[in-house]
Amino acid sequence: MRPVRFVALGDSLTEGVGDPVGKGWRGWAALLAGGLGEQPAEFTNLAVSGAQTRDVLERQLPPALALRPDVVSVLVGVNDTLRRTFDIHHVAERLDKVYASFARQGTALLTACLPDPGTMLGLPGALAAPLARRQRAVNTVVHALSERHGALHLHAAEGAWTTDRAMWSSDRLHPGERGHRQLAVRFHGLLTDAGLATGAAPCLEPEFRAPTRSASLWWLATAGTAWVARRCNDLLPQLLRLAADELRHRARGTSGRLDLGAAHDVSAALAALSVPVPDPVPGQLPVPGRRTAPGERPRPEQLSVPGQRPVPGHRPEPEAA
Repeated sequence: MRPVRFVALGDSLTEGVGDPVGKGWRGWAALLAGGLGEQPAEFTNLAVSGAQTRDVLERQLPPALALRPDVVSVLVGVNDTLRRTFDIHHVAERLDKVYASFARQGTALLTACLPDPGTMLGLPGALAAPLARRQRAVNTVVHALSERHGALHLHAAEGAWTTDRAMWSSDRLHPGERGHRQLAVRFHGLLTDAGLATGAAPCLEPEFRAPTRSASLWWLATAGTAWVARRCNDLLPQLLRLAADELRHRARGTSGRLDLGAAHDVSAALAALSVPVPDPVPGQLPVPGRRTAPGERPRPEQLSVPGQRPVPGHRPEPEAA
């Protein structure tokens, strides 16, 4: 019997940033690979630091499909929220195409909703709020599309692990070894419950000592600052405008309008794909006006057909920045 074939797609989280081994990164996906079967999986990590949903669709998806994996993970979207070109419609379209491609191959798909970077970095409220709103929108879309395509979805946006400093690396954006191990164990649990993992679960206890406080401060003052600057250099002017808008709404007592607008954008993005909005869970946007009885699933939006008029709010794909 051949080993399980596991391919990981995404950004720095899946690349393994925060879990250094030797001169490279290991990460949760590599830890998970060792427990998928009685023998180690055939593991290929295509994740690249800084990747956005466009990169996963255009650069990582083709080689992943060619490998015909048994299990694939797709964790991406945080970097999209850190760009001035962020548009939840395009995020939803790209993720839907990626998920659907693996569903057609019969591949077991792993997805997750993730914490927002503003909160993890400890940014002031007016700066953190717009980033949190964007990440909640991404999480809502990921949750809905995971249901649509039968993915094994991990709710990792909130919970004790997000506030436990022992789980996180010096940059506060990526898990440390403990955090990566927790993600690996939680994904292993999902796969085991689905009858798709037969090997032993990864160990929760770290193999290496965590960085000292002085080492963490030095990283933040040098490489960490440069890392954040590279990820946010085109967002900062827009983020300052968003923060100013946040403060104006707070002063007027109308902050709810910002959440309402974001929720309507998510609803329109999913409607364009004929995907029902899921019940809200921690880390996602509640959609105003959505009423269902307890346990009832929302009805799908009307299916689009050739020649149908465009869905209001749908926007053409922008050119790559």
